[in-house]
Amino acid sequence: MKLNLNIQPLNSWIDTKNEPLLISGPCSAETEEQLLTTAHLLAATGKVSVLRAGIWKPRTRPGEFEGIGSIGLEWLNRAKKETGLPIAVEVANAKHVEEALAAGVDILWIGARSTVNPFTVQEIADALQGHDVPVLIKNPINPDLQLWIGAIERINRAGITKIGAIHRGFSSYEKTSFRNEPMWELAIQLKTLCPELPIFNDPSHICGNRELIPYISQKALDLDMQGLMIESHVDPTVAWTDAKQQLTPAALVELVDKLTVREPESANEDFKDHLTTLRESIDKIDDILLQKLGERMAIVAKIGEYKRDNQVTILQVNRWDAIIKKGTAFAKALKLDVNFTEKFLELVHGESIRRQTEIMNANKAGEVIAAEKHVEVKA
Repeated sequence: MKLNLNIQPLNSWIDTKNEPLLISGPCSAETEEQLLTTAHLLAATGKVSVLRAGIWKPRTRPGEFEGIGSIGLEWLNRAKKETGLPIAVEVANAKHVEEALAAGVDILWIGARSTVNPFTVQEIADALQGHDVPVLIKNPINPDLQLWIGAIERINRAGITKIGAIHRGFSSYEKTSFRNEPMWELAIQLKTLCPELPIFNDPSHICGNRELIPYISQKALDLDMQGLMIESHVDPTVAWTDAKQQLTPAALVELVDKLTVREPESANEDFKDHLTTLRESIDKIDDILLQKLGERMAIVAKIGEYKRDNQVTILQVNRWDAIIKKGTAFAKALKLDVNFTEKFLELVHGESIRRQTEIMNANKAGEVIAAEKHVEVKA
């Protein structure tokens, strides 16, 4: 089901001549000199469309640098006048919104720590009523697509039609190479539900270190995201926040120059014809896969009935271990990714367990309902 949002096209509220569209600037505005120097270097590249800087910084623990505060708006305005770049800041409450709008900030963004809280988002939405300012909404910290969608809907219902989303990755219990797991599938689902919604990628917060930023940036563009938000600092080694994930303006230029920008569609008719043929082949295979899954679940139902009639437990660990070993070995032979294969088998196995549980407890559920009705009659 598509989302019913009233959204203006990206090129109606921001200059999209640069490809990819790049929002850049320091993680935090630290001093006026640091911000202005960085802004001038970024503007000189000719590749940056919007200057960003954090001035209110919600931190995980108290005692850390939590932003320079409202004075940073004055510095940003000076940078805007001197460079001609539009400016963007993060807002986390109604007071931030009011101050940013009064200062003439061009674009606001809502951070992951705010998106996770509907009360906070609603407060921001109420403060935005009657204003015509672009708002970008980062995904929530936890991988919850509905929370992300809810935040976008709240801002849209406040009358804001210049809306974009920022994919900055999600918190994960397991430690990996990334600061925040990309979980690309959630951004893809959002794009599928609302194709007209511009989505930007934030490789700085996904990676947590500058070495991985080129890889994530390229993948984001290959997934047809409309732009990138990359943190840049005149000297990241002395940055007050997130030093490891910031690039110098020179390194940013080098990164962008190496990115390959591909078109979502091709005007070449031969390409279209060949692609259509390949997609038709995939559709046929998908139909077969679903048919076979249906046949598998029919057998699962018979097994459930047989276990029920013979008083045998649903889960049998040895059988599951055998499925995983056989499946992953076969996957390697077919050159399939082992992690993908394991996740697929876990999904199928989970559905099998659910089906058998329904069958095993069908009679008990009926008995419970009958008992409840009996109690109601007696009452």
